[in-house]
Amino acid sequence: MSTTDAPVPAPPRGRFAKVLAASVVGTTIEFYDFFLYGTAAALVFDKVFFPSGDPLTGVLLALATYAVGFLARPLGGVLFGHLGDRIGRRRTLSLSLILMGGATVAIGLIPSYAAIGVAAPLLLTALRLVQGLALGGEWGGAVLLVAEHGSAARRGFWSSWPQTGGPLGNMIATGVLALLGLGVSNAEFLAWGWRIPFMLSAVLVVIGVWLRRAVEESPIFLAARESAGGAPERAPIATVVRHHRKPVAVAALASVGEKATYYTFSIFLISYLTQIVHLPKGSVLTAITIASVFQVVAMPAGGLLADRFGRRPCALAVAVLIAGWALVGLPLVDGGRSGVVTAVVVVGLTLHGLMTGAQSAFFAELFPSEVRYTGASLGYQSATVVGGSLVPIVGVALLQRFPSTVPVALLLCAMIACTVVAFLWAGETRGRDLG
Repeated sequence: MSTTDAPVPAPPRGRFAKVLAASVVGTTIEFYDFFLYGTAAALVFDKVFFPSGDPLTGVLLALATYAVGFLARPLGGVLFGHLGDRIGRRRTLSLSLILMGGATVAIGLIPSYAAIGVAAPLLLTALRLVQGLALGGEWGGAVLLVAEHGSAARRGFWSSWPQTGGPLGNMIATGVLALLGLGVSNAEFLAWGWRIPFMLSAVLVVIGVWLRRAVEESPIFLAARESAGGAPERAPIATVVRHHRKPVAVAALASVGEKATYYTFSIFLISYLTQIVHLPKGSVLTAITIASVFQVVAMPAGGLLADRFGRRPCALAVAVLIAGWALVGLPLVDGGRSGVVTAVVVVGLTLHGLMTGAQSAFFAELFPSEVRYTGASLGYQSATVVGGSLVPIVGVALLQRFPSTVPVALLLCAMIACTVVAFLWAGETRGRDLG
């Protein structure tokens, strides 16, 4: 792969603005749906679908179905990556959005365990699998579409914008649930209130699909297709497995620490603070919502820094800061003081935003255009199995043995070490040709 970019004409501002808007809005909607499930799993699913005498056992069962979505994300990355490398980024992204929205609305319609028994958690698990498949295909396409439309000099900055869909989606999800928690009683919230945000997804998906239909296909994808005589890569996953195993491993390791950071300072802390520390759920959700604002701002800032100083130096520096904050900040929440909790979450998610922004273009730069969707999605989504699903579950399990967040902080440091190894292994990718 070339280490310098051939001159590529900058796209017209109007066209690029549409690409950017469609990517950010679509990713926000998909992450709203996905994180809405995670927040509901920490707050109400243990009571609605997994009744148990032990609160922590109920939460563990709820988070187990939450983890199923992460197990499906690599499969979704392969499936939608295959489609994205064959039929194009734009149409594949619309399909993933429709699939996610349909599954989310259906979750809001599932009767409780008290009404239909074991069929309720089975349906919940099946629909969570569908959510995981859909999100597995969303991230790769959204980031790549922007990276392949934008200029090489600002690739880190522009590629970081679709990543803001994660905290924006989570912010909207937690914000809607927090407002409902303030507007209805606990009994009403448990009976029907939690279902309203899931039903809202139907409206959001219509908006997202409309935006994505107005976007043009990636010029780099079209150029690669033309140079291949119009014939798409027949089996992108086979090419990735044969010829691009190292970049996939690098992408997975690089993403493990980032994922673990996010889910430690969000989903795990929601469970810990509401179930063990007994903070009101409204206070916890408010802290996450405030922190998400800082996280959104930090992502483009991380992209700018990566364009200025390189992907590797920025990612390594932020990784060290996250490990230090895990050891210092997480034990502070044990006291249950709302102001301290908010400060810990704000710093944690801000550092996560900087790391995410610094990494965004890195994944696209690891692969050639003909297999970029498949390779980047497979590597990135594989990391969610360890960094995304296992960290909250292992964290809650550790609480049953150790009444402290210190073991969880050490777990996060181990995940961050994977990111450090990945960037030392990969070298610098800034300036690589995406063609």
